[in-house]
Amino acid sequence: MNFDNTYDNLPSRFFADVEAAYSTDPKLLKLNTDLVEKLGLNLMAFSDSELAQIFVGKLLPAGSRPIAMAYAGHQFGHFVPQLGDGRAMLLGEVVDPLGKRFDIQLKGSGPTPFSRNGDGKSAIGPVIREYIVSEAMFHLGVPTTRALAAVATGDYVDREEPLPGAVFTRVASSHIRIGTFQYFAIRDDHEGLRALLDYSIKRHYPEIIGPSNAPVLFLEKVIEAQTTLVAKWMGVGFIHGVMNTDNSSISGETIDFGPCAFMENFNFNRVFSYIDRNGRYSYMNQATIIYWNLSRLADCLVPLVDSDEDKAKEILGRELEKIQDIFLAKWISEMGRKLGILNPTSSDQKLITDWLELLEEGDHDFTNSFRELLALFMGESTASSIEKTEKFKEFEKSWKERIQNQACGLDEVVTLMNSKNPIFIPRNHLVEKAIQGAQNGDLSVFHQLNELLQNPFEQQPKYDHFKEPAAVDQRVCTTYCGT
Repeated sequence: MNFDNTYDNLPSRFFADVEAAYSTDPKLLKLNTDLVEKLGLNLMAFSDSELAQIFVGKLLPAGSRPIAMAYAGHQFGHFVPQLGDGRAMLLGEVVDPLGKRFDIQLKGSGPTPFSRNGDGKSAIGPVIREYIVSEAMFHLGVPTTRALAAVATGDYVDREEPLPGAVFTRVASSHIRIGTFQYFAIRDDHEGLRALLDYSIKRHYPEIIGPSNAPVLFLEKVIEAQTTLVAKWMGVGFIHGVMNTDNSSISGETIDFGPCAFMENFNFNRVFSYIDRNGRYSYMNQATIIYWNLSRLADCLVPLVDSDEDKAKEILGRELEKIQDIFLAKWISEMGRKLGILNPTSSDQKLITDWLELLEEGDHDFTNSFRELLALFMGESTASSIEKTEKFKEFEKSWKERIQNQACGLDEVVTLMNSKNPIFIPRNHLVEKAIQGAQNGDLSVFHQLNELLQNPFEQQPKYDHFKEPAAVDQRVCTTYCGT
């Protein structure tokens, strides 16, 4: 794999050396050959059996040094000073042909010193979910970690019932989280904080190496990355479900797809996660939570900004005050472009909100409604679930005036809306169907979803039935964490 590891050059308290648990009979479920090629990995000469052994950690490629990373985190607002990779090990880092560095991590590979009495393993369900959804996010244009491989271990794991075990191979720009900074901050380990900051800047934001205010510039960069990410989530109706600080990557990639879901019938306060009893991480509240998470990152940076704590807090506070406006502008841009507005501005907020309120009041499917709106505009008779109430007619009049008064042809509006509004998403009932099939040895739906979601904006007649919302009796209203 041509490993070029750097994180393990940091002090030993940043991680623990680990080894994978024994797997009885590993079998390759899927290899992402497109990603293999993009990363420049030399894997195609291996047999499926050999690949399976690599991706459960049984056969270690030359140059790998398996480690579990240390981090802390706020989980549903409650701080846990030591979390860490409890069921994952970082095999190593590779540099792709374009010079970009990526982590390769095995998830579900067995216990580590951070497992907190867990078995460190994964059932096949969470592996199937993360593979499908992370790859769908990539093809939807949302920054994300990616799926390299899925392997069945040949063993069972104990959950509410025995379930087939599996290991997921994840690729990320890094696995450094806000919670990684919290791990050192809570210990008043200023030397560790400085080493982590320097490493993070060098790896992710090398353009800010050098200036004395690098910690502040770093916060600005992470604010930009995370507000962009959450705005894009909301643009595709995605609800992460566990936006804990240990699940917020400083690179701005979507990470950890436990109880995540894509919303069908629109609701501002939609929640799917079984453990989110109070709606902390509901659809609309994701904007508030990313501000809260970024504030926790700022807390960690205080001792690195200035020896005068009050002065440091004032400097960082000025950056945090900008987040609300930064996010709102990004959200308006995402949602406005879905409505065919080429250059959305703050004056478009009411139009966007009026449209979303119509969707909520009518219990409309979030994804399909944007395509139906375009079809109505083009006079196509197929669009029809949108009820032409008085409120809708008022919205339609304002919307048509807005897009018709743009300095562009209507062809550009159509192209924009088609490029911003997917036809296919990983609908919850389909993901659940893929999981149930995989648990019983049938990967057909898993493979079908992966195929169609490579081109989510394109018509694919053979998969037309996959763009329909779940029937009422098929709706998946609750999703569960992989542990």
